[in-house]
Amino acid sequence: MTERVAPARVRGQVAVPLRFDDGFATEARVFSFTKLRDGREHVAVALGDHAAGARPTTSRPPLVRLHSECLTGDVLGSQRCDCGPQLREAVERIAAVGGYLLYLRQEGRGIGLYNKLDAYALQDAGLDTYEANLALGFGEDERDYGVAAEMLFALGVRRIELLTNNPDKVAQLHALGVRVDTCHPTGVHLSRANAPYLAAKAGRGRHWLGGPVDHERPTGAPTPTSSTP
Repeated sequence: MTERVAPARVRGQVAVPLRFDDGFATEARVFSFTKLRDGREHVAVALGDHAAGARPTTSRPPLVRLHSECLTGDVLGSQRCDCGPQLREAVERIAAVGGYLLYLRQEGRGIGLYNKLDAYALQDAGLDTYEANLALGFGEDERDYGVAAEMLFALGVRRIELLTNNPDKVAQLHALGVRVDTCHPTGVHLSRANAPYLAAKAGRGRHWLGGPVDHERPTGAPTPTSSTP
């Protein structure tokens, strides 16, 4: 059964040229929204043809990345996670084919920045990233991608290709009426510091990190492909 998605609207848009520390640069258009379900300031970053507002040259749906905010990884370059490298990779890959990066204000899998730092301390004591969230009284993953569906619908998008390793994103979008034609996995950005974190994502979170695809995908969910868009 498809869940009902509340109508959100585009509040505004503005061109923002992007440049990363490694020299990669691209044009982007950043959209803000009103009437999102949680009232937070999420943004959509249009890249490639979509940044210029041009009509797509093919019938291929836009490539979309749902990226949850990570101050420590995205801004400070933390090695405890793979968020910063995933963000950098997503921008370049989406810019190459056209689409959107949805930057979602859901720090720490939805538990907030301070609680995420508390979870880090519990991980230092031996818990994995999911166990730490549970020990703090939260669910393993508190993120709600309903707001992402609202943003896509406000942009006039109901069919996408999704850049993700996370089957929960596919399941939630599918339940909300967003058609995911194809999943393109991100790279595996392994370091000595984030190895336990990635192992927990692959094992407990059942993320697709180069291993076999889980056979219990939701009905209608696509099989991930290893092809680079």
